Amino acid sequence: MARQKGVIKYVGTLGDIRHFKIKGQEGYFAGMIGGPTGDQVLTAPEFERTRENMNEFGACAKAGKSVRTGLSQVMKQMADSQVTGRLTSIMKKINLEDQTEARGYRKIEITTQRNYLKGFEFDKNSSFNGIFNAPFSLTHTVGRESGEFVVDAFNPANLVNAPSGATHFRLITSLSVVSDFEYNATTNSYDPMDAALNEVNDIQYSGFLDLYAPVPATTITATLPGGVLPTVNTSVLQCIGIEFYQQVGANFYLFSSGNCLKVEDAF
Repeated sequence: MARQKGVIKYVGTLGDIRHFKIKGQEGYFAGMIGGPTGDQVLTAPEFERTRENMNEFGACAKAGKSVRTGLSQVMKQMADSQVTGRLTSIMKKINLEDQTEARGYRKIEITTQRNYLKGFEFDKNSSFNGIFNAPFSLTHTVGRESGEFVVDAFNPANLVNAPSGATHFRLITSLSVVSDFEYNATTNSYDPMDAALNEVNDIQYSGFLDLYAPVPATTITATLPGGVLPTVNTSVLQCIGIEFYQQVGANFYLFSSGNCLKVEDAF
């Protein structure tokens, strides 16, 4: 695939060359048109491996979307433009760990591979540990339905790397459920093994904390709604994050930069 370097910028097909943009990357790209037809890919024996890969890739994208949907309330200000692809890539690694099903039908068994998601940063350019350095701990109940983000008293002037102009911040904790996925021969698609609990979530915030004043000990508790208890085919992602604000009068305005969210634990 070639990269276009000239001053003429256009997208589309010119002769046998197709010009296009790739989301999240700079510049314009070019490649030859052609290749197999859609019917060939879907039916020809020589594309069996391609069909297997397509089937599992679609399932990995679906599992990654469940993670994003469970945190959709904060995704807009927390995630980079490539978060979808990065989550799909993690789900593919989990998919490859399954040794029980045939190629093209392997499970996405997150419950046995949770370590792949621990430490995931929703914005690869903004690390939670690079912004927030105060001592904290996480706990959760035995039933996995509730979790706490506990922060000791601290001075944010020394332990929070805030963007210029910010006056306040809020800490965030969340619990979100993501199910294992398996191939369903009846629907001819991958479905969550516990559809009722998949994407169930709770997101909680601290109050608005002054960047220029000592912060008292703070505990934020997230609890899954409706008294639900996670099942054997589900994992709970416990995330922590921080948002920055500027106070103008009685109003707080959210910053578009500096905010971050991380999967601190998965259980």
